[in-house]
Amino acid sequence: MKVLICGLGSIASQHIKALKLIEEAVEIYALRSDPNAATVDGVINIFKLDDLEFDFAIISNPTQAHYEYINLLTDKGIHMMIEKPPVSSLENIAVLLKKIENIKIKTYVACNLRFHPCLVFLKNYLQNGNSKVINEVNIYCGSYLPDWRPNKDFRKIYSAIPELGGGVHLDLFHELDYTHWLFGKPLKTSSVLKNVSSLDIKAVDYANYLLEYKNFSANIILNYYRRDAKRTIEIVFQNQTILIDLIKNTVKSSGGEILFEAANYTVFQTYLDQMRYFVDYVKTNQKQMNTFADSIDVLKTCLHNE
Repeated sequence: MKVLICGLGSIASQHIKALKLIEEAVEIYALRSDPNAATVDGVINIFKLDDLEFDFAIISNPTQAHYEYINLLTDKGIHMMIEKPPVSSLENIAVLLKKIENIKIKTYVACNLRFHPCLVFLKNYLQNGNSKVINEVNIYCGSYLPDWRPNKDFRKIYSAIPELGGGVHLDLFHELDYTHWLFGKPLKTSSVLKNVSSLDIKAVDYANYLLEYKNFSANIILNYYRRDAKRTIEIVFQNQTILIDLIKNTVKSSGGEILFEAANYTVFQTYLDQMRYFVDYVKTNQKQMNTFADSIDVLKTCLHNE
């Protein structure tokens, strides 16, 4: 199997590790723009595509470059795993969607939290009829941006720079993605996006979404400035409340009962399961999940473009 990677950052390293565990004989190539680019063990640098053929490509470069690379690889007929969010804006998106559809490119937008065991448990729990009695959903994800990359000036990383596709609403796209995945597309969306915290950055550092469904509403709060990290989902049912903690990896009832716990879970397992899914998807005609088109629907919610 031959795989192309566009963008060799920290996320790409997780994909490479997963690929090597799944396909021992995989050949991995990186499309580089700098002739002096550093080499990565087990990865072959290339500087143009020419007539090379690949089973698929992984797009993990900065979000503002996604559109260009998706367009390029679509023209080459290469299937793609695209790191979330799919693109940074909706400009000319209808043209790209049509091209992908016409050329029949297999796409998947990499939202690895869909493979988190607590979310898998919750998905099954809701599918067993429990979604009919939801009254309210509250989702919260907050952490401290300077801690994300402690050896770098946080004001100079892409997350802090809107022109590079930064902003908490795009960085924490997972929360909007799994809300769509668990509950479906909302009937109506409203949002507040701000950059007013003590971080003093240009990108959005606070986002608050209200997603309205037929029988309940989901409130999503995202921020870059919380020092004591928190990532939770609270679902208020007719007869009980359950709390999913994606840091402690637990699902608990309002009475304190542990409904599910992933004691030995590691984040890398989600990357491994995700890669297994995508490799199988490319090789077979199994049902698609989270295609580029699907993820654009989530992006419309993210950018509040209904």
